Amino acid sequence: MSQRFADIIVDISHEAIDRTFQYKIPKELEGQIRIGMSVSIPFGRGNNLRKGYVIGFSDKPEIDEEKLKYINDIEKKDVAIESTLIELAAFIKDNYGSTMINALKTVMPIKEKVKNRTKKEEFETPFEEEAFVPNQEQKRAIKKVVDDYEQGNNKTYLLKGITGSGKTLVYIEIIEKMLAMGKQAIVLIPEIALTYQTVARFRNRFGDKVAIMNSKLSKGERYEQFERAKKGEVSVVIGPRSALFAPFSNLGLIVIDEEHEQSYKSDTTPKYHAREVAIKRASMCDASVVLGSATPSIDSYYKAINGEYELITLNERAKDGASLAKVSVVDLRKELEQGNRSIFSRHLKELIRDRLEKKEQTMLFINRRGYAGFVSCRQCGYVFKCPHCDVSLKEHNSKTVNAKLVCHYCGYEIARPKVCPECNSPFIAGFGTGTQKVESEIKKEFPDARVIRMDTDTTKRKNSHEKIVDSFANGQADILVGTQMIVKGHDFPNVTLVGAIAADTTLFDNDYMAAEKTFDLLTQAAGRAGRSDKGGEVVIQTYRPDDYCIQAAANQDYDEFFEEEKAYREMLCYPPIYNMLVIFMECEDEELLGKYSDFIKAIIDKQSKDNKELRVIGPCEANIYKMDDNYRKVIYLKSKSLDELIMVKDTVESILDNETDFEKCFVSFDFNPLKTY
Repeated sequence: MSQRFADIIVDISHEAIDRTFQYKIPKELEGQIRIGMSVSIPFGRGNNLRKGYVIGFSDKPEIDEEKLKYINDIEKKDVAIESTLIELAAFIKDNYGSTMINALKTVMPIKEKVKNRTKKEEFETPFEEEAFVPNQEQKRAIKKVVDDYEQGNNKTYLLKGITGSGKTLVYIEIIEKMLAMGKQAIVLIPEIALTYQTVARFRNRFGDKVAIMNSKLSKGERYEQFERAKKGEVSVVIGPRSALFAPFSNLGLIVIDEEHEQSYKSDTTPKYHAREVAIKRASMCDASVVLGSATPSIDSYYKAINGEYELITLNERAKDGASLAKVSVVDLRKELEQGNRSIFSRHLKELIRDRLEKKEQTMLFINRRGYAGFVSCRQCGYVFKCPHCDVSLKEHNSKTVNAKLVCHYCGYEIARPKVCPECNSPFIAGFGTGTQKVESEIKKEFPDARVIRMDTDTTKRKNSHEKIVDSFANGQADILVGTQMIVKGHDFPNVTLVGAIAADTTLFDNDYMAAEKTFDLLTQAAGRAGRSDKGGEVVIQTYRPDDYCIQAAANQDYDEFFEEEKAYREMLCYPPIYNMLVIFMECEDEELLGKYSDFIKAIIDKQSKDNKELRVIGPCEANIYKMDDNYRKVIYLKSKSLDELIMVKDTVESILDNETDFEKCFVSFDFNPLKTY
């Protein structure tokens, strides 16, 4: 039997994670060593025994075999959390396409100097929540998860609860019982919904046993929080996707709130989905997983009704007297026919006026920031585009001296031109509607109303998001205008009206998930109204009132939407019925990219020539063919077997590793993508 070698990292607390050392595996240890295992190794000139972690294997020595040392032994008593995280990194590498080093950097915090901080913690607030007692539905949900866990049945649950049904209280009660058993919990919340209201509820119950993770923390601060978790100083870690890797050695529960949110899928390599990795981590440490949403992802609900997850439902709003809002759909085509050229329907204006008189609040939602979708010359039709990306520029600050055109992909911007560069015409105008335009128009229509706007432009400064939410919650504004960030994780009892200005904004995206995204947003937006005994109304403005997505959202009927959407996905072989793999390629050299994509396609064709079940589309130009001066192409693959797609990915990776003609090209893999490339 030939000599086997192990790749080992010696110090995973520092940035030396990039450096691996190759050791020979003694014959007596072959078959016993696995990835993630800690071993003792002779290290350095003195051959002092150090602890190392196995991250990979090979059959070839990287240097002269005579110079390589043997592993001393397996650390049999060692059960370090690092071993679990390395094993998890290996799962990510194998299933999502990545180097082991990149996967390790995803799961391991890097130690950096932490500056002395005098500021209060990010989410320190005086918010006090009234005490709630779980209702019968909530009690049944809590009991189910806890009883199963105590009986050794560690499952994945889908908690499908209508907006306002009290899912957060269910999480808190389950966590409290887990902590009483000496267990630890991770709670994932989309960054956009990681509000002071949500965090304060956990802080009020668990005090300083809670650590908060968010993107505003530096690497050093994040490392500090992870170290607190590792030392047992905290028992609950709350945060976005990366909080999944909190180094708890006694994990009992992982909660993924708003599990349908797309931010749980990484958009950089490795393109892992937190839901899938959470379920893997839970299986490694006998923990339970609770996925919660009012609008579960089609993927999760499909798995729930097919028995892969256990379904738990909450069908009533938790607060006494609260009920789902009354929803009306306005056909904007008819508004135009009847002479209304405003972006607000007459019905919506009437309701806004009514709320202002009653001193109640209104939220106006449109999922596009800025003033206009694109800017063009009305005389010759010229459209202003980004020179680095194949997209049109968006208009911002239209009515001010600071008017500018901005690329939302690379950040390129120019002052708004006064004349057309093609024909010198002064007739330049913006088309489409964004948050700035809605804010401007609402101030014209209701000059006495106090209006605030929340989008990525108004929340760039630190704490600006919290300040806007705070001021609206405290009644310092009558109308809140914003993008999807205003419909996530907020509970404003005085909001009795929500207006979806242009419900079609996401419906016609070039994306197989367009209807699902639109349904989610509209249902979540509708859920912001009527969260107290005052009741609420929702107005959905659309040019497609009869579309099944719009109708299901208006009826707040998830099952109606799911059945229609499932039939569409089945017909066109999309996830979750089929699995899909996107091979994404880019290069500064357009000609070289063409050769690269053809080379990869040839590899796939050779491997799958006898497989009639595998569908291959492409190579073709990406939706945005040029971005930031790079050309982009894609190949789509569909198969009912995920393992088959992983095998294709492995084959392409292994052949490209030994190919030197395409060093200037870049490739990445995305399984079951949440977007169209």
